[in-house]
Amino acid sequence: MITVHHLENSRSQRILWLLEELGLKYKVKRYERDKKTSLAPPELKAVHPLGKSPVLTDGRVTVAESGAIIEYVLEAHGDGRLRPKPGTEAARRFTYWLHFAEGSAMPPLLMALVFGRVRSAPMPFFVKPIARGIADRVMSSFVVPNIESQLAFMDAELAKSPWFAGDEFSAADIQMSFPLEAAATRGGLDQRYPKLADFLQRIHARPAYARALETGGPYTLLR
Repeated sequence: MITVHHLENSRSQRILWLLEELGLKYKVKRYERDKKTSLAPPELKAVHPLGKSPVLTDGRVTVAESGAIIEYVLEAHGDGRLRPKPGTEAARRFTYWLHFAEGSAMPPLLMALVFGRVRSAPMPFFVKPIARGIADRVMSSFVVPNIESQLAFMDAELAKSPWFAGDEFSAADIQMSFPLEAAATRGGLDQRYPKLADFLQRIHARPAYARALETGGPYTLLR
């Protein structure tokens, strides 16, 4: 039996959605974030040494990292679904976007989150102007331009085809959902990027997405 070790408000929501799209049976073991640090609880280290989510167990197999989990599930249980035929242009695009989500899209969004917290973190009054000045400079000179450049690129790519790998919905779209939801919440995804906004509307309307939300519980990235 597949078990998803699911951390609230995390990337593991994508894995629940993937399993729902494939119609696979699975169990969910839920974990709550620390109320002060927002970090995963230490219990996750009993499943994987890094103590992070998502982690999937399938019998004696344990797989971590969203992209690796997606590839494992498709290979072990997908029966050719949710991925293009090997050797095609769509397959190349599928691989690209599967890796782009975490390799390129997420880093500047995470930096935006970190520097946003630097600005609001408690600190001595005489340090605040310096810390905020550094955070604002990094955001304006590096983080925001990178996010805007990537959003424009992704929007232009979706102008070429309805889904990231081509004409058919695939697991690459599932993988790309998290950075785009993060960008819509705190990364500047607005009316300047109509194709990305439309993409989010379409994935949120999928029945399997709704079932995964019901199973996974609160997901504040949608706010």
